[in-house]
Amino acid sequence: MTATPTSITHARVAAEAAFDKLATSVVVIDVSERLPFTDLFVIASGETSRQVRAIMDAIDEELNKAGVDRLRREGLDGEARWVLADYGDIIVHVQHDEEREFYALERLWADCPQIDVSDLEGQR
Repeated sequence: MTATPTSITHARVAAEAAFDKLATSVVVIDVSERLPFTDLFVIASGETSRQVRAIMDAIDEELNKAGVDRLRREGLDGEARWVLADYGDIIVHVQHDEEREFYALERLWADCPQIDVSDLEGQR
């Protein structure tokens, strides 16, 4: 099973919102063959905790406009070094650069295909 067209559309909305807030290293990983509860991971980085918050807020706002409800969100209470939001068909990880390097989610999911979203950078 591969990610649905709807989940890919949602991931692209999230990726574009992240790029709009100057997120770096935005990737989308298709985990649908490995995980039964979601299709895609969207992973983005921010240089500061303030930027991580801004990226996640923008993603939340744009997905809400697209009719996608957030099921839960974690990580904003403290220093916001890794914020995770679950939208059902996609799970968004926005990490501070240091956490991104340390946890290396792309390496953990290296056997899963990535969906290219580089065309969204600088769209607006």
